[in-house]
Amino acid sequence: MLEWIRFAIVVSAMIIAASVLLRSSSIGMGWLPLVALLRAAVQLGAVSLLLGGVATAPWTAVLFVVLMFSTASLTTARRARELPRGRLATVAGTIVGAGTAITVILGTGLVGLIPQSVIAVAGIVIGGCMTVATLSSRHYLAGVRARRDEVEAWLSLGAHPWEAVDLPRREAVREALIPNLDQTKSTGLVTLPGAFVGALFGGATALEAAQFQLIVLAGLAFGGTITALLTTRIASRSSVLPADPA
Repeated sequence: MLEWIRFAIVVSAMIIAASVLLRSSSIGMGWLPLVALLRAAVQLGAVSLLLGGVATAPWTAVLFVVLMFSTASLTTARRARELPRGRLATVAGTIVGAGTAITVILGTGLVGLIPQSVIAVAGIVIGGCMTVATLSSRHYLAGVRARRDEVEAWLSLGAHPWEAVDLPRREAVREALIPNLDQTKSTGLVTLPGAFVGALFGGATALEAAQFQLIVLAGLAFGGTITALLTTRIASRSSVLPADPA
């Protein structure tokens, strides 16, 4: 009981402090960190209950993966509402990118078709691709806005929309992938990712945990690259330029 009380106090103190610091600095995020953590707590509680039934009903793992895809799609679509064709671009990018990477990992037998393993791999890859879709769409939006005069000049010369926005599109892909690739480069020296630590806690040897982590990192790089390229490619096909912020 004492452990739970200490857990609640420390976690609450950290997240409230983060929210207060943001509000006092006039960042404009309100109580978002606190709201996000409360939402995460509710969702993790529900997930814990659902995972308890996976062992007795393995088919529920498929439903859980579908739920993760749906939630990720809704999240990215909401973030891309200012971008013409943004919702379609981010949803397609997330589903195709994550789906391709997960299919390769599971289809080649790198990870066994054990419900818990499937959910773990799918959750990490889908989450990573969701982040890449959001970053690529937002960087693309900012890039096109910043280069509006240049883009309009290319269009006036008869260039196709995707040709006129090629430079901000490529910059958006690069910026969206850098955070994940930087984390990959620093793995083992600066960070110990959750997949590695989780595998160790689950009873795997250090070598097995490292192998699992490398599979996940490769899947994130592969799926994220597809996501960023497809998201920006679909967005660049729009003949309508994004409006300037009000």
